[in-house]
Amino acid sequence: MSDIGIIESITKLDDQQICQLETYHALLLKWQKAINLVSPKSLSESWDRHFLDSAQIVQYIPENTKNYTDLGCGAGFPGLVVAILRPELQTYLVESDERKGQFMRTVIREAGIINAKVITQRIEDHVLSSEIIPDFVSARALASLDKLCGFVLPWAEKNKEMMCLFMKGENASAEIEQAQKLYSFEAELKPSITDDRAALVLIRSLFTCKTS
Repeated sequence: MSDIGIIESITKLDDQQICQLETYHALLLKWQKAINLVSPKSLSESWDRHFLDSAQIVQYIPENTKNYTDLGCGAGFPGLVVAILRPELQTYLVESDERKGQFMRTVIREAGIINAKVITQRIEDHVLSSEIIPDFVSARALASLDKLCGFVLPWAEKNKEMMCLFMKGENASAEIEQAQKLYSFEAELKPSITDDRAALVLIRSLFTCKTS
C-alpha cells in the first residue's frame, strides 16, 4: 500500500487528519527537490518508511500525556505525525537545522496543525533552557542510546514519570546494555511494524546516573 490507507490500517483517521497528512506528504515531495529532508531512495515509499513508521509510536503514548517532545526530528518524523494523530498533545519539535525547521513550520501552517511548535535549537541547549518538562520524549535514528539518555537526564530528574521511546535499529539490545553501564532505567523492547530488524525502546524510571 503506497498511500494514506497504510496509516488507516493501524489507526482510525478523521477527515481533518487525512487532509493534514496528505498536505504534509505533498509538501515533503515539493520541498525534497530543494532540501534533503529524507533519503532520496525512501521518498517513493514515504507513506510506509516515514509516515507509518512514525504513526506506530502513538499506541505507546499514555492517555494522560500532556506535553510531548520529539528530539532531532528533521523533517518532522515522528513528532509531526504524532501531533496530527494525537491533537490533544502539546507537541514540541526540536531540530537545530533552520531549513528543516522552516519546512516543519510550513507544514504546520498549511495543514492547520494547532498543537505543534518548532524549536530550532541544539538538543542540549533546549533541554537545559526549556521551562516545559515533557511527559513523553521520542527520537528516531538520532544517536546512540547512552547519548540519548544523557540528553534527557535533566528532564528525567525533574519528572520521575517521564517516558521515552527511542526508535532503534538491529543493535537495540546491545545499545541498552551499553547505556545501562552509565544509567539506571527500565527498558522494554517493542517490535517495529515497518522493519523486522528494528525495534522501539521504551524507557521508564529514568535516570539515576550510576556511581562507581
